[in-house]
Order: sequence, then structure tokens, then C-alpha cells
Amino acid sequence: MAVKDKNINELTKIIESYPRDKRYSLAILQDIQRRFGYIPKTAFDVLAPYLNVKIARLYAMATFYRALSLRPKGKHVIRVCDGTACHIRGAPLLLDALERELKISGGETTADGLFTVETVNCLGACAIAPVMVVDEKYYPKVQPDEVKKILSQYRRVKK
Repeated sequence: MAVKDKNINELTKIIESYPRDKRYSLAILQDIQRRFGYIPKTAFDVLAPYLNVKIARLYAMATFYRALSLRPKGKHVIRVCDGTACHIRGAPLLLDALERELKISGGETTADGLFTVETVNCLGACAIAPVMVVDEKYYPKVQPDEVKKILSQYRRVKK
């Protein structure tokens, strides 16, 4: 979803709901991310003068935090844990199965905009490794042959 000029009003509304204080930078970026699914370039252009900070500072913050994205994400975000426990219990094979099924690599979004696949360092669920999270739903001890069935649930659902 590209941010168009008509969305400047929406960006401005989000930004101006906060005081003009740079300590609110992260909270504002999170609200923008929540609304648009990513942080569009236009947001930096509007936010920087409002907070009287350089665009580079905001950009550095947005690229530091993995929860923030400068690119649109799919309707369903799939996170595969690749922490130590998940890695040794098959996370690389799980990621390979996802990439084959979706025909994308980790960090990419499917052409139809339905799925984005991300790897994360840890989901804090080592006891149920390997773990995959789709949106906010955790899938424990996922085996590569289960990927197609799990994804089919999300392909059917129209929200």
C-alpha cells in the first residue's frame, strides 16, 4: 500500500496526537507502522520538522528496530525463530519449506501481498522449538511437511 498525498492528513493526525518532543519518536513511528503496515518515506518528511530532528535520526531508529519496516508487509507476517534451540531442531528446514511453498526468500513478501516471511533471533519459546508465528498465532514443533497445511488456513480467510 503506497502512501499517497491524501494520506498526509492521516500521518499528520497521528503525529500531532503527540507532544513536539523527540522522546516520542519511537511511539509515533510505531503508530504509523500500525496504521500503514510500514513506515512510508512521507512519514519521515512530516515527522522530522514536527519534532525538530533530522530525518537521518528517525531513519536510524526505524532501521534499528526489527519491528519497524520501511517496506510494506504482507497481510500475514510469518516469523520463523532461528535461535539456538529452534535452529538445531530444524528451523532452517522449516524456512526452506516456507520459501519453496511461497516462492520467496526470507525477508520478502509474496507478489499477491498475502505473506511476508521473516526470521527472528528468538521468540522465547525454546521448549516448543522449532517455532513459527503467523500474525500472533504460535505454531509449536513445526515440521516442514506441515507448512502447506498451515498456510492454507490463511489463504482461505478473507479479512
